[in-house]
Formats: sequence, C-alpha cells, structure tokens
Amino acid sequence: MDTIQDHSHSPSPARRLRAAALRAPAFAALCALLALVPAHATGPAEVAAADRAAWPRPIDSPAAFDRASRAEILAFAHELALSEPLDDAALAQRLRLKQVDRASVDKIRARWWRRLSDNYRLAARACAPREPFCAPAGDAAALRALATDFGAAPQAEFAAWRADAARFHRIYLDEQLRLAALFPRTSSEIDTYSAQEIDGSELPDRQFLLTFDDGPTAPGGNTDTLLRTLREHKLNATFFVLGERLQPRLKSEAAAKTYAGMCVASHGWEHQSHSRWPQWQDSVIRSSALAREHAGAMFRPLFRPPYGQRRADSGEFFRAQGLRVALWTIDSQDWNAKVGAGEVQGRLLSLMLLWRHGTILFHDIHDKARVALPWLLRQTRGAGVRWVDCNTYPAP
Repeated sequence: MDTIQDHSHSPSPARRLRAAALRAPAFAALCALLALVPAHATGPAEVAAADRAAWPRPIDSPAAFDRASRAEILAFAHELALSEPLDDAALAQRLRLKQVDRASVDKIRARWWRRLSDNYRLAARACAPREPFCAPAGDAAALRALATDFGAAPQAEFAAWRADAARFHRIYLDEQLRLAALFPRTSSEIDTYSAQEIDGSELPDRQFLLTFDDGPTAPGGNTDTLLRTLREHKLNATFFVLGERLQPRLKSEAAAKTYAGMCVASHGWEHQSHSRWPQWQDSVIRSSALAREHAGAMFRPLFRPPYGQRRADSGEFFRAQGLRVALWTIDSQDWNAKVGAGEVQGRLLSLMLLWRHGTILFHDIHDKARVALPWLLRQTRGAGVRWVDCNTYPAP
C-alpha cells in the first residue's frame, strides 16, 4: 500500500494492535509490530472506481480521447466546485477527519483549477461544430462557472456515463481532499516540498510514466509475470525496489537479467514510513547503493518514499545523495484489497482522461496490473497516448 490517510471513525491498525497487545501474552512482539504501523494508516471508506462501459463511444483517436477528457474534466470540476462552500467543520465531517489544514486544502484546490483549466483548453483545441462538452472556458474562473452548471448529460447517450461519473468523481475528490486536509502533518503524494521532488505533473500532454513499487517477488513470482507482460507490449517501466527483497533475489538471478530493458530505482530498504523512522537515511543509502551496484546502467537516481511519506526538511539530504524524490499523480489502487482488476482499469482510464499526463503508481507484488495494463492499451490504441521511456525520465 502506498497511500496513508487518517480514518478517525474506525479502528486503525495501530488501535487494533494495541487492543490485541493487552490480551496477548507476546506483548513485546506486538509492540515491535506496532512500531511499524505508521500513524493514519487507514484510508477513506470508499475508493473511486469508474464503470467505463457507461461511456458510449470508443476512445480510438486523439479527437475521441479529447472528447472523453473534456467530459471527465467537467465532471470532476463540478464536484470540486460543489465542495468549495463547505466550512472546516463540514469538510472535516465529510472526510471523516478530526480537523483539516485549510491552507493546504486551499493551495491544492487552486492548483487543481489551474491544471483543469489548462487540460480543458488542450482537450477543446479541435472542437468541431456541435461537438459535445465543448462550451468555451478560457481560464479557471470560466471553467468553474461552466462546471458548476454541469449537472446533466448534454445528450441522452451520455446519461448513464454522467450518473456514474458523478459518483466516481465525488469519491475520488474526497480521496484527494483527504490527503490535502492532512498535509503537511501527514505527508503524501498530494504535494511536493521542493523542486527536488517530482511527480510526473511536469510531463507533456498525453504522456504517462509506468512505475511499480514494493518488489521484487521471489523468482517465478508476479514480478517476472509482469515483466513478461511489459516486454510483450514493448513497454518499459521504473521499478522502485525494496532492498530487503532485492538482496535475497540476487542470490538466484542477477538484477541485470531480471530487469533487462527496464529501469530500477530505490524504494528504501524496508517498507516503513520515513516521516518518523530514525533510520530512514540509512534505508535510503543502503537500498540505493544496492540497486546502483546491481542494476548498472538501468539504475535511475530516484527515490520513492514508502507510503509517499517523507520529512519536509529532507531535500538537502537527497541532493547530497544525488537523488530526486519521485512521487506519482495517478494511484491505481492496485494495492487495495477492496479493488479488483476491473475496477483498477476503469479508475485508471478515467484518471488518465482527467489529468492527461503523469506518473502511474502500480505494484509488481500484486497481479492486477498484468490484467489492467493490456486493457488500457487496447482502450487507448490510436488515441495519441504515449508511454514514456523510463530511461528519459526525468529529463536532464
């Protein structure tokens, strides 16, 4: 799992472990396990998953991609506009939090409006006469006004999609508002601390970077299956590996063979939040050194913090190590047991249409990407989507 959020209305893993510790004889062992559970380790009650079958037209050309993109932008912006009048108490209640960081929420909302406005202009450049979802919106204020009135489908064929999109974007918005409300008290991928951190939002339009966390699995496991899938489709990706999983795997196969044609970067020595862990610097140094030594030319000087959590003052340390922090803009939720492969693929396509570029988070220890990725490729064939060569990211 790579998104940590607070959930104040249900027992957290930490609370459950404390309760168990009071009953269990192995108190010391449970206390040690408790130390590994970060604060705010549970998420929202619902996870956004879209029904792409409700969209009535194929996305098989750049114009078709833009049409579907405009629709998703308007649907998300509609929910965003509706959320803005909520005061802190109402927003905290909606997000099931004890409190919200209003400055962080306002900052993220403003950034979203800028991105949505830019994306809508890109998607509307080639609008044909009587094309749906093509009302002009030259800036963020105009888009907000347009989106506020976007309560119904413009044509009957889009009615089923509009109903599903309202549900999807309300839930997705709450996922993101939750992260914004907790930042910077609980760090995450919702924002960056400095230019030393990147998340894929700087990529050009229609370009997406594939990334995979938490591996590798043991030989013959899901990492190998996924690598075959990527090679079959002539794609590559950046694998953010854990040192404690890579080290034993090296005894049976060289990293250069396992990850041939891919890129390798560090995810730490073990999967612990770096926001409070005293050994986080050692974790970065050890894991990066192991990956650099064994991946050779495939190594990318990037570090992805477990759960997206890191210290606000860590920028100078990463600069000294020659590393950049690599976050993500699109979370597939493939790590989530509540979400099946079909829901992962629908979610991803809707978010690709909404944000139009960025870094996609997958996990090679799970098998959902192996199903979702080929589906995404089929759905967007001919749509002008480009999958970024990991060797070129980030650009010098």
